Amino acid sequence: MQLKGMITAIILVLALPVQVLAQQQPHYTQYVLNTFIINPAVAGIENYWDVKASHRHQWTGVNGSPVTTYLTIHGPLRKTDYPQASATGFNPEGSNPRGKAYWETYTAPPSHAGAGVTILNDKTGPLSRFSFSGTYAHHIGIAPGTSLSAGISVGAQRISLDATALEFQNPSDPAIASSTVLGRWRPDVSAGLYLYSSQYFAGISAQNVVPSGIGFDDGKVKGDSIYRGKLVPHLFATAGYRLWVNEEVSLLPSVMIKYVTALPVSFDVNAKLQYRDRIWVGGSYRYNDGIAAMVGINVNATFNIGYSYDYTTSGLNIASHGSHEMVLGIMIGNRFADLCPRNMW
Repeated sequence: MQLKGMITAIILVLALPVQVLAQQQPHYTQYVLNTFIINPAVAGIENYWDVKASHRHQWTGVNGSPVTTYLTIHGPLRKTDYPQASATGFNPEGSNPRGKAYWETYTAPPSHAGAGVTILNDKTGPLSRFSFSGTYAHHIGIAPGTSLSAGISVGAQRISLDATALEFQNPSDPAIASSTVLGRWRPDVSAGLYLYSSQYFAGISAQNVVPSGIGFDDGKVKGDSIYRGKLVPHLFATAGYRLWVNEEVSLLPSVMIKYVTALPVSFDVNAKLQYRDRIWVGGSYRYNDGIAAMVGINVNATFNIGYSYDYTTSGLNIASHGSHEMVLGIMIGNRFADLCPRNMW
C-alpha cells in the first residue's frame, strides 16, 4: 500500500465517532521508553530490532487492581546504512559521541518499511484481556532532517470474565448460572502517524478502531444487561522536544493527550533527563490522577532497563501503595552499537 493511501485511510479511521462508559486500555507510564506500545507508526524506526518486555502492577494494595504484561518486537524490513554512520555505543572518553555536534549533522534515515508484533495480557479483578497483533509501518523522509511514518496493527483480542470470582445477590442469575470463565474474541486494530526529527516528535494514534459489542450473557437476559458492553476507540496525541543542558546532558519534555468518549480528556506531562546516552531519570504528572518517577540505564548496546513508580493523588491513595512498572529492552542487530535509539528518543 502506498504511504499516501495509508495516511488517508488512517485519518478517516481516527475521525470515527466513539461511545464508551469507561477506559478499556491499560495505563502505561514508560510509553516514553516504548512509544510503539501506543503508536504502530513507530515500527521499524531504528536500524535494529527492538524487543521490549514490560510488567506493570497498578494500584498495589487494592484488591483486583490492574496487572499488565506485554512483549513487543519491531524493526526494519530492510536494513540500510545511515547517511552518516557513527558507532556511539562504546562511550569513549572525551567529547560526547551523541552530543550537540552529532545532532547538528543529523540526517533523516532512508525511506523504508517496518514490521512488529505485540502480545499483551491485562487483568483487572474478574476481567482479563489477552491480545496479539501484527504491525506494518512505512517511513519516508520529507525533509533532510525530518521523517513521517504511518502504521497499522491488526490482530485479535479475547475478553474474559471469571464468573467464579463474582458475588451476586442472586446466584441463580441466568446470565452466570453454571458459568466459570466466559470469553469472547474480538478484532484488535490500531493505526497511527508519527513525525520525527533530531529536535522534536509528534504523533497521533488510535487503539480499538473497530468498535465491537461484547456480552457475557449469551442472550439469556432480555433487554439491557450489565453483562453487555462495547469496545471503543482510544485516541492518543503525543509531542516532545529536545533541549540541551550542556554537551553531556539533554532534556526531553513531552506531553500525551488521551481521549475516550464519555470520559474527560486526560493528559500527561513528562520530562526525561539523559546523560551521555548512558543513564536517565524522569518524572511524569497525570492530570487528576498522580505523579511518577522514572529511572533507567542503557547497560550496553544490547540491553537496557527502566523502572517507574507512580504515586496516586486521587481518592485511591487511601488504599493504593502506588504503581510499579518495569521495562526490559533488548536491541538485536545493533550494528552501530548505539546505546539508545537514534530516531526514537
